[in-house]
Amino acid sequence: MIKTFEEAYHLVLREKVVTVFGSKGSQYASLWDHTALSEDKPKDGGWSPKVTAVWDWKTRIPQTYPDDVFYGKIPGGDAVLMEMEYFRTEHFPSAFQDVSGLDPLVQEVYEIVRIEPMYTGQLRKRTMQSSGCTKSQFDTALKKLQISLNVVRSNDPKHKNDFWLPMREVHFDLVQENE
Repeated sequence: MIKTFEEAYHLVLREKVVTVFGSKGSQYASLWDHTALSEDKPKDGGWSPKVTAVWDWKTRIPQTYPDDVFYGKIPGGDAVLMEMEYFRTEHFPSAFQDVSGLDPLVQEVYEIVRIEPMYTGQLRKRTMQSSGCTKSQFDTALKKLQISLNVVRSNDPKHKNDFWLPMREVHFDLVQENE
């Protein structure tokens, strides 16, 4: 069981793939299940120490160790932290799908990000205005882009919210090898 940021980082390196909050039937270890912090909410309100830590670690680990850990989504939609060598040699080659083979809305969201990387809220608003899609349809399209490895969340700590970039800007070599 883990209690610190460094222990969480080493869990990802050891396990290769760790879901953030876990899900029933997942074959992967979860950060949530391996964290030994209180789930009790503070009397003044807010998140429990466990929720606070896991939420922080899922963002800060790939920001602190971008050459060692990848953050993304896997088929089924679970958010994961993945050891980078495993990501490069195993996961990316098997999971990458060229955007041209995906749904039209997914392609539209990708094209918006390709032209101008942006935060989720801006991206949602622009997509809903241009396509007439619902919030749910947008969320599904963004999830598909993450699972198919066409967009990736920025690891730059200056971004306090999810800021989306085309995968080819971050991992050009991988995209080029797998196209």
